[in-house]
Amino acid sequence: MENTAANLHTLERKVLPHLDKHQELTALATASKLQEIEVMRALQWLSNKGLVETEQEKTDMISLDANGLRYREEGLPERRALKLLEKGSQSTQELTRHGIGLQEINIVIGALKKKAAINIKKKDKHVTLTITEQGRRLLKKESLEESFLKKRFPIPAASLKPEERFAYNNLKKRKDILKTETRKAVKATLTKAGAALLKEGISQATGLDRLTPSMLKDGTWKKKRFRAYDVSTNVPRINRGKQHFVNEAIEYAKSIWLEMGFKEMTGTQVQTAFWDLDSLFVPQDHPAREMQDTYYLKQPANGRVPDKQAWERVKAVHEDGGDTGSKGWRTPFDKGLALKNLLRTHTTVLSAQTIAKAKQTGIPAKFFAISKVYRNEALDWKHLFEFHQVEGIVIDPNANLRHLKGYLEEFYKKIGFPKVRMRPGHFPYTEPSIEPEVWHPIKEQWVEMGGAGIFRPEVTKTLIGEEIPVLAWGLGLERIISPYYDIHDIRELYDNDLKQLQRMKNFIKT
Repeated sequence: MENTAANLHTLERKVLPHLDKHQELTALATASKLQEIEVMRALQWLSNKGLVETEQEKTDMISLDANGLRYREEGLPERRALKLLEKGSQSTQELTRHGIGLQEINIVIGALKKKAAINIKKKDKHVTLTITEQGRRLLKKESLEESFLKKRFPIPAASLKPEERFAYNNLKKRKDILKTETRKAVKATLTKAGAALLKEGISQATGLDRLTPSMLKDGTWKKKRFRAYDVSTNVPRINRGKQHFVNEAIEYAKSIWLEMGFKEMTGTQVQTAFWDLDSLFVPQDHPAREMQDTYYLKQPANGRVPDKQAWERVKAVHEDGGDTGSKGWRTPFDKGLALKNLLRTHTTVLSAQTIAKAKQTGIPAKFFAISKVYRNEALDWKHLFEFHQVEGIVIDPNANLRHLKGYLEEFYKKIGFPKVRMRPGHFPYTEPSIEPEVWHPIKEQWVEMGGAGIFRPEVTKTLIGEEIPVLAWGLGLERIISPYYDIHDIRELYDNDLKQLQRMKNFIKT
């Protein structure tokens, strides 16, 4: 209780003592000598601290509109019309000359005809009205509508008696006589904790709310007493401008690799099949090359031949294994297939191009990339045709499978998956190959997150010129970040739903 009392704002201290006698907002404002907006603010803070419970009571209040105010002074137009007709028959034109507006004439005729108060005679374009005996009787008594207009407004709609409800329903059909507004009344009651704190007593003396530059400059802040702040108190959500949550996650993932000493690889999204597939020892008749799996460009349909040495070495390893000790695929290397332009199917193409320049850039080396890739796949809850891949390679003569597992485990732990395991896998360009899996805390099952392994000699010796171990991995970013955002359908990551974008939490791991 002592800590709670110390955290109270000045406004809270002024309102709290009056809550045992007053519950209404207006009464609290009067008792505390504060404005209603200040009392509302204090009640919200007290509610957040669990000291007060607030509720809103909605009441429909009826008040007079512009015509209603006029009719209360002048009388309803139908009464004014009857008074004129009592002196003799009148045409509608004559009634308007006596102050009954053109818009009111039709209402007057309809209302008086309904009550059998007038007779109507039409001749040519003229309409003449004559009062009846019933009309004369009506002049002698006040109508329900007239009685209603004399009431003291505003009136709660729920308080109307049957005859008042009848008059109200008739008048609200007419223009600008009545208006109904919903008013919200706030009532506050002390909770057990609030009552206990009030009984214990709170001092009206409170600490300062802010630290000023002058206090810092002259050192007087050391002798001041400051109010304690409760940083766990709920506050209104602010819909601020911010980075898209997927981009935020990408930046976080990049920071992990940079902290681990990796350099970032970059490259174009349009690549030739030579770099995307052939350089990675993917056979030219592999199903992944088919149109149903890969996006090929119509224009320009073909790219350029890379440097002659890389071309000849990749061609040789496909046809007979070259100098790698492999037998290759033992089929002629098709230049036309190799030069086709496509949207890269994986970021491993960047690894291939980086490995080819390894001797110039230096060995050992560690690289990563987080970039978009494209697959011609059916869109569903776990597949996208455009997504991000987390790529990484380690070029090191001393690298081995244990190192690969270590890098992956460290990355997954830093991004929020403490439980990681490796399963044997198979990929065309790595041997051995593994599939990292992480424990999904919500689904309570192991989830496969990508592929990894050590590049085959057909890749490394062909591109580097000598056989050096290269650790490699390609991980799906969207699968990694979906659990953090509690997203079960991967398509929701790119819905551009404004409410979703506003409520998404920052990608922060500890």
